[in-house]
Amino acid sequence: MEDARKFRKSIYFTLSFLTVIWLVKIVETTWHMDFGVYGILPRTLSGTVGIVTAPLIHGDVFHLLSNSFPLLILGVTFFYFYDKVAPLVLLLIYLMTGFWVWIAARAGYYHIGASGVVYGLLSFLLVSGFLRRDRRSLSISFIILFLYGGTFFFGLVPGDSRVSWESHMMGAIAGIFCAVYFRNAIPLPGKQLLTARENEEDRESQPVQFHYHYTPRPEESGQNSYMIRYTPEEKDQK
Repeated sequence: MEDARKFRKSIYFTLSFLTVIWLVKIVETTWHMDFGVYGILPRTLSGTVGIVTAPLIHGDVFHLLSNSFPLLILGVTFFYFYDKVAPLVLLLIYLMTGFWVWIAARAGYYHIGASGVVYGLLSFLLVSGFLRRDRRSLSISFIILFLYGGTFFFGLVPGDSRVSWESHMMGAIAGIFCAVYFRNAIPLPGKQLLTARENEEDRESQPVQFHYHYTPRPEESGQNSYMIRYTPEEKDQK
C-alpha cells in the first residue's frame, strides 16, 4: 500500500512538470510567440529571469521530446526512491543550475531547456547510489549509467554550438552537491523496519518485571498476610 502511494505520487509530480513545459510550448507555437528571450542571458540583469523560466522553454518539439523522456524516467525514479527529500532537492537543482549558468556560461546566447534539470537528477541518482552503498540505490545507479552513460559524459563537453553544455555541466554539479549534502538525510531502505524489529527483540529479551504489594503483618492488621504479584500489564489495569 505504501509503495503504491509513493509510486502514484512520483508519477503525479513528474507528469505535472512535464505538463507545464508542454503547455508552454503549445502556447508558444499556437500564438506564434518566441519565449526564447526568457532564457538565461549570462551576466545580464534581464537574463536573471531565465533562472526560473529557462527550464520551461524549448527551442522546438524535438528539443522538448529529447528532454521529456529522460525527465519521465528520472523523475519517477527520483520521487519514488527519494520521496522524503525530493521536492527540496529538485528545487535546489533547478535554481542552482540556473544561477551557475547565469554566472559562468557563454555570453551573448540565451540558454534554454530542462536539460540542466535532467543532468542534475541523473547525477544525483548516480552519486547517491554509490555514497549510500545499499543494493537498491546501487542498482538504480547502474541502470541509469547503462541507459544514459554515454550521452551523459558526451553532453558535458563542448560540441555543437547550439547545445548549452554549460547547462549540462552545472546541472551535474548541482546534482552531485545535493547527493553529498543529503547523504545522511535519506534513510537506507529497510532501516526503519530493522530498527523496529530490533526494538521488539530487545523488549522480548528483557525479563518480565513483577511488582509486589505487601499487606500489613497479621499482628498489625489481624488478617492473614498475603502477597499480590502483578505483571506490568495487570498493574496498568489495576
